[in-house]
Amino acid sequence: MSRQAKPAPLDDFDIELRLLLEAIYLKYHHDFRHYAGSSLRRRLTQALQDLGCENLSRLQERILRDATVFARLFQYLTVQVSEMFRDPGYFRAIREKVVPVLRTYPSLKVWVAGCSSGEELWSMAILLAEEGLIERCLIYATDINQEALRIAEAGVYPLERVAEFSRNYLAAGGRGSLSDYYHAAYGAAKFSDELKRSMVVADHSLSTDSVFLEAQLISCRNVLIYFDRALQDRVIGLFEEALVHRGFLGLGSKESLRFSAHGHRFDEFDAAERLYQKR
Repeated sequence: MSRQAKPAPLDDFDIELRLLLEAIYLKYHHDFRHYAGSSLRRRLTQALQDLGCENLSRLQERILRDATVFARLFQYLTVQVSEMFRDPGYFRAIREKVVPVLRTYPSLKVWVAGCSSGEELWSMAILLAEEGLIERCLIYATDINQEALRIAEAGVYPLERVAEFSRNYLAAGGRGSLSDYYHAAYGAAKFSDELKRSMVVADHSLSTDSVFLEAQLISCRNVLIYFDRALQDRVIGLFEEALVHRGFLGLGSKESLRFSAHGHRFDEFDAAERLYQKR
């Protein structure tokens, strides 16, 4: 009779981590329980130092009794790293290969999921404007971080970042100058209110919320890498449900559908840029 191998015991950090994430879910209804452990460990180690807590148990005690401490911790749990037209080949592929299909629709809905502080949202809006589609398009941008959503909706970024944005824009096949879309003042670039009319910025959790639209294109890049396999499958399932027949899903270079439970429901449309088309 064979004996079943016992799972390796968790170290104290991982035990405290599970208890902390459960506490956050019960107290604040934000579900980080299926975020990738390695990434959480790295970010929480930094949070412990910055918040002056000797361990996660002490941090848990503080966030349960003080919502302001949780608000500070939340910024560590939600990664906010982005830039306009990041990975220009991705936007060039959308412009050259996806847009011709999008032109066949009388109206369009695009979902930028996990939009962070909105750089990808504004990139998508500029691209669609240059392709003459913005007037019949609504772009939904969602995230769980309210501070990031506020920045996304404002469309104001430090001027020092714009040179990099402009290089990406041109490499992505931009048809003019990025300066056509913003006004610079007081060290910041404020992007066009005209483009904002086609945007809907909203709080939405990929961990717990359901589908809220029917979209022709969903772009969700550099988000799934922070989730474990179960949550990745949930999110891809949401996207599959939200997309119209033959709708497009863009995941970016770091993610793929190769091991997804829903991968068989998509065709590979552009392998290099991880663009998929729903079957």
